[in-house]
Amino acid sequence: MSHSKEAKAAYNLNKLQKRIRRLAGLAVGDFNMIEDGDRVMVCLSGGKDSYTLLDTLQHLQRVAPIRFELFAVNLDQKQPGFPEHILPEYLDTLGIEYKIVEEDTYSIVKEKVPEGKTTCSLCSRLRRGILYRTAKEMGATKIALGHHRDDIIETMFLNMFYGGKLKGMPPKLMSDDGEHMVIRPLAYVKEADIEKYAFSQGFPIIPCNLCGSQENLQRKHVKQMLQDWNKSHPGRVESIFTAMQNVVPSHLADTELFGFKQLDKANVIDGGDIALDKPDFKSLPLTHEDDEDSAVQIQTIELA
Repeated sequence: MSHSKEAKAAYNLNKLQKRIRRLAGLAVGDFNMIEDGDRVMVCLSGGKDSYTLLDTLQHLQRVAPIRFELFAVNLDQKQPGFPEHILPEYLDTLGIEYKIVEEDTYSIVKEKVPEGKTTCSLCSRLRRGILYRTAKEMGATKIALGHHRDDIIETMFLNMFYGGKLKGMPPKLMSDDGEHMVIRPLAYVKEADIEKYAFSQGFPIIPCNLCGSQENLQRKHVKQMLQDWNKSHPGRVESIFTAMQNVVPSHLADTELFGFKQLDKANVIDGGDIALDKPDFKSLPLTHEDDEDSAVQIQTIELA
């Protein structure tokens, strides 16, 4: 590789790293994900997303104007062939506190799920319960997961197509028992950027195919749909995510969310009747990724 190509590659990598860190900082600030004194448990699976999450949060920890602790947790589910040495060796190089939790969920899943059926759902429920228990034992105040923007959009379409709900994957969530706050600092980051970054950093990726299960077919179809849209209609996926941040309850049809029955002449909705006009979609709304200049004006944890 020539000197100019090396310089360009280094420039692009630096730009990519800054974008990921800036978007993570925006998400943390927008949703107040991390507060002074927090002890954040980073769930490390060995995939590209969780490695990028840990790397980004370590940077945030170094530069943020608040103090918080980080520790990593990996769940060794005893799948045959799982390279159990990889994560401890990697985490030792980082000098970070970590815990490897060994639980044979693999045997439980194989016993309960019929051959040929997707095991991800049961596996996820078992994993969640173990991680919640570990968070409590380790004194975590927040549980950080590596889900990204594409995961959130895919989940919304899955709920729409197969569940009949307009529901996504929130960047911040309180567990059903009210004991655990789950955060997703990569909520604004594209999967494509994470893939490039993980490759550039040489993270020791552990593939999630050790149990032999197939990827959830419904999610796979939705992912392909979004990828096709991204190619044929650039900007559409970004617009969808922006729409998820700009919900107008009065212009949907949920009687529990908006008081349609009580609506009368005295209840004038700002801009309510423009829905009758011909829509004008000449330009896409500004996304977090494009808003380089105004992003620095948003009060959040500074990552520069």
